[in-house]
Amino acid sequence: MGDLLGPLVGLVIGALAGFFAERVIRGAAYKSRDEILQQAERDAESVRKTGELQAKEEVLRRREAAEKELNATREELRNHERHLDKRESTLEEVQEDIAKKERMLETTQQKLTDRTRSIEAKEKELDRVLKQEQEQLYKIAGLDQKTATDMLLSQLERELKSETGALIMKRESELKQQSEKLAREIVGMAIQRYASAHTSETTVSTIDIPSDEMKGRIIGREGRNIRAFEKATGVDVIVDDTPGVVVVSAFDSVRRETARLALTKLIQDGRIHPTRIDEVVAETQKEMDSNIAKVGAEAAQEAGVPNLHEKIIELIGRLQFRTSYSQNVLRHSIEVAHLTGLMAEQLGLNGTLARRCGFLHDIGKAADHEMEGGHPAVGAELLKRYGEKAEVVHAALGHHDDIRVDYIYTVLVAAADACSASRPGARRESLEKYVRRLEELEALAVGFPGVDQAFAVQAGREIRVIVNPDQINDREAAKLARDLATAIEQNLTYPGEVKVSVLRETRVIEFAK
Repeated sequence: MGDLLGPLVGLVIGALAGFFAERVIRGAAYKSRDEILQQAERDAESVRKTGELQAKEEVLRRREAAEKELNATREELRNHERHLDKRESTLEEVQEDIAKKERMLETTQQKLTDRTRSIEAKEKELDRVLKQEQEQLYKIAGLDQKTATDMLLSQLERELKSETGALIMKRESELKQQSEKLAREIVGMAIQRYASAHTSETTVSTIDIPSDEMKGRIIGREGRNIRAFEKATGVDVIVDDTPGVVVVSAFDSVRRETARLALTKLIQDGRIHPTRIDEVVAETQKEMDSNIAKVGAEAAQEAGVPNLHEKIIELIGRLQFRTSYSQNVLRHSIEVAHLTGLMAEQLGLNGTLARRCGFLHDIGKAADHEMEGGHPAVGAELLKRYGEKAEVVHAALGHHDDIRVDYIYTVLVAAADACSASRPGARRESLEKYVRRLEELEALAVGFPGVDQAFAVQAGREIRVIVNPDQINDREAAKLARDLATAIEQNLTYPGEVKVSVLRETRVIEFAK
């Protein structure tokens, strides 16, 4: 019994322990659930309150934004209202001003109407008085109206002619002075803006030789080498006692330069005989043709004259070896091109066309030995043949004032040509030619009847003629100046222009006794 009681008690106790343990666990579970529910309720309440706060904040923020936008709209409306008020005030002032002007206009119009009526009345009265005066004058003078009118108109016409003539002479004098001043300024400015160096050209070229023994080889046996060279080149070779040099002389610069280059090659080669001379001269002539074309193209580029015919470029290149009173014609043509272009641009003309006219004005000098006529006519014919414009052709034909000028560019070319040819250092001539030219000029002037003395001054650019006042009056002196200028143009050769000054003086002497 005791043995059974012990396990039984243990079972009871275990059962009770389990029962109480289950009750404790269940109680704890119920307690945890309540706490969770309470916590969830508290969290839900917190979330709800937080949402409400956020919603209220959002509502407040939107309300503030709406109020700001509303305030801005109100301010804009107020500004617009003030602007409208200001415009309305301005319009009212303008209307008042217009009303004032209308009243002033009406007053002025009324005054003008009254004045017009008064003037009309005075004119009628004046016409009546004038008519009465005319009738009285007709009665006093014994003339009818037509005769008196003709006399008055005739007198007015004579007075008007006299005043018109005096006014025209005055205006012509002023215009001439202004034109001369403007021309001097234009030419002076063109020359100042363009400066070109000048070198004197000669008709001989010197060639250095390594030794005097080379002179004998150049001459050859019995002079056959030098004769063959002169025949092939058309120049004169001067071999004298001057040590170390041989002189090549010719008036044709192209031939002289060809001969100089050919002789230089022969001296460097050392083989000098007639066959070799012919080969070298032929080779050098081909090189000269190529060099002439190159020089012409470079000159056209320097002068600013594009699109030239190949034949014209070749002729321009030949001007490099042509001189006029020792002035290089190609450099002269380039200078005239620049001067003409500068003057044309100052006058508002086509500078490109002016440069073309100036650059090609002496083109005839490259072919005047091949064609008949002076270089102006030859140049004009060549330019016309190769399709140049009428202005360019006319400039070449008339730059020496040989014909009537039809284009202003011809006048500019003539002025630029005179400036380039006459300024110091541009041209040079021998003393004999210089003296002979002055003597011919003075002799031509003295040959006219009534001329007592003639003096060539300023290097032959002016001739001063003193006439006998008993044989020539003032009008005849003016005619003499013109005739002498024409004779100089027809009979003499001279650079630039010659000024003719005829001086006539009458002296009356009496003695008081």
